Amino acid sequence: MKLTDSGTLIRLAYQGLLDMKIDADDILFRAGFDKSKLYEINLRTPFSAQPLFWNSAIEVSGDPAIGLHLGESMPIYKGQILEYLILSSSNFEEGLRRVLKYQRLISDALHASFIKNPEPHLVSHFSDYTNATSHLAEAMVVALIRSLRSVTNGEFVATKVIFNHEPNADETEYERIFRCPVEFKAKSFKLSFDKKVLSYKSIYAEPELLELHLKTADKSIELLTKNDFINQIRSTMAGLLEGNRITLEKVAASNNMTSRQLRYQLRLVGKTFKEILDDLKHELATRLLIKTNESINEIIYLTGFSEPSTFYRAFDRWEKMTPIAYRNKNKSNLA
Repeated sequence: MKLTDSGTLIRLAYQGLLDMKIDADDILFRAGFDKSKLYEINLRTPFSAQPLFWNSAIEVSGDPAIGLHLGESMPIYKGQILEYLILSSSNFEEGLRRVLKYQRLISDALHASFIKNPEPHLVSHFSDYTNATSHLAEAMVVALIRSLRSVTNGEFVATKVIFNHEPNADETEYERIFRCPVEFKAKSFKLSFDKKVLSYKSIYAEPELLELHLKTADKSIELLTKNDFINQIRSTMAGLLEGNRITLEKVAASNNMTSRQLRYQLRLVGKTFKEILDDLKHELATRLLIKTNESINEIIYLTGFSEPSTFYRAFDRWEKMTPIAYRNKNKSNLA
């Protein structure tokens, strides 16, 4: 499964960079992120893009501890369903346990758990450790603590933070930001906090609101699950696309299904085989036209069209212009 992060994370990072007077647009460009998509509904970004984003942030800012400082400057994670789940729960402990069940809404790669005794603490790791960076970890932990302070009206107090990486700044800088002892180079991450906050009761706790927020969270998870399946089928299609080798039967067989089972599963997620294939061809064609110098004939072959006329008709339907006009227009915009 392709791991993704909530689009909220890149939006918070973008705003934090702007507040730090750092060229956020340049960082997004270097990281290969299309700024025009920043505020798309249900945006998810690939977790595999994390190293490039943080390397770009270091290059542009000149700050070797950019994650630590960005976490301090980002807007607090507010107005999101996970915040509402805590606020509408009977106490902080109940809300925290509930939020952890929906942590995939933040990132597919994040795996955190709460341990109550002998001292309350959170432990976590990224399943894709090759693309996890110390800067990401630091930014997320700073942002998490600030968010938990916010939902508890300042009652959440970190007592110790333990990272499994080398420090990116002087250790006194970490203690200034976290307001507690910070250790490094441990086997795993650990965030300890004062147990008094576990019984904190939100003034917004309402059973009716909680039920509503749980339904919203469940729908969000359901949407991610549907997209997982669609992306799985898209990935299979992409491997068969070149030279017009793609058929429903081949895609179904590659996913250990019958053609009938595949049609049924696609119907459940509100898609058809034809729609997914058309979207895939559209995306690939536009990307090849903008980012490569491949000939039109080669693009026709790579996108799986049987003949030029069908490709030109499809492209006119997608973009209301010819492939050459589209390439010239978009390459001139990038110049």
